[in-house]
Amino acid sequence: MSVMQISVFLENKPGTLKKMTSVLAANKIDMRATSLAETKDFGIARLVVDDALSAVNTLKENNFVASLTPVLAIEIPDEMGGLDKLLTVFDEAKVNIEYMYAFSGGSSKDHAYMIFRVSDTKGAEAKLAGKSLKMLTQEDLAQI
Repeated sequence: MSVMQISVFLENKPGTLKKMTSVLAANKIDMRATSLAETKDFGIARLVVDDALSAVNTLKENNFVASLTPVLAIEIPDEMGGLDKLLTVFDEAKVNIEYMYAFSGGSSKDHAYMIFRVSDTKGAEAKLAGKSLKMLTQEDLAQI
């Protein structure tokens, strides 16, 4: 039950991120979640969108270097200690987290959503199955 994340490599100079968001906006691609990491020469924008395949193709057609990566998207209660409780489940299941970021959305003010890149997505899904977690699918993203 993973979702696809788009990683976009961006030159680290003014206006590059704006060019990417303009392409997405012009093609009516709605970002559900985003994270931006940088180094001296380039940045990596990580995006979760409704239709990842269409979005990555659109970005490539517009001369962006972009790739797809499976990630876990998990709903958590938006309450004190909500993330800590979720990380306890990951820890007990011995799931290694490479990076994570959060987003909110939808009409529910009671939930937040976490995106996790783990070292073994399929293995993590198996280890986390039956742990009373609400893992989102690509289709769920369209409903948020």
